[in-house]
Amino acid sequence: MINVGLIAHDGKKPEMVSFVVANKDFLSKTKIFATGTTGGHIAREGFQVECLLSGPKGGDAQIAALLATGQIDVVIFFRDPLDKHPHEPDVQMLMRLCDVHNVPLATNPRTAYYILKGIECTMAHK
Repeated sequence: MINVGLIAHDGKKPEMVSFVVANKDFLSKTKIFATGTTGGHIAREGFQVECLLSGPKGGDAQIAALLATGQIDVVIFFRDPLDKHPHEPDVQMLMRLCDVHNVPLATNPRTAYYILKGIECTMAHK
C-alpha cells in the first residue's frame, strides 16, 4: 500500500479537496496522512485519513518525521507561494527531507497528478 502525506496551506485547501476527489479511485487505495485542517476537509469527503497536528502546530514536522522513517511514500503539499507563513522553516525542512530521502514531492495539482499516474503505471507493471 502507498502511504501519502497531504498538506495544503489555507488558500489551497479547496484545491486540495478538489484534487483528492478527482483522484478518488487511486487515493482510496492508499493510506492518507494529512495535517489537521486539511485532513478534516478530506475526511468530510468520505476518505479515511490519519489526521496529524495542523501545520503551524507541528503537522508539517510530523509528516517529515514519517517520511524520514520510511512511513510516507509521496508528499503532496499545495503551498501558497504568494503568502507568508510563520512556520516556513518547517516547510523548508519538509522539502529538504523529501530530497534527502528521495520521496516524491508535488507542490501543485499538475505535478501531483503526474506523480500519481507514474505510481499507477509502475504498479500496473509489477
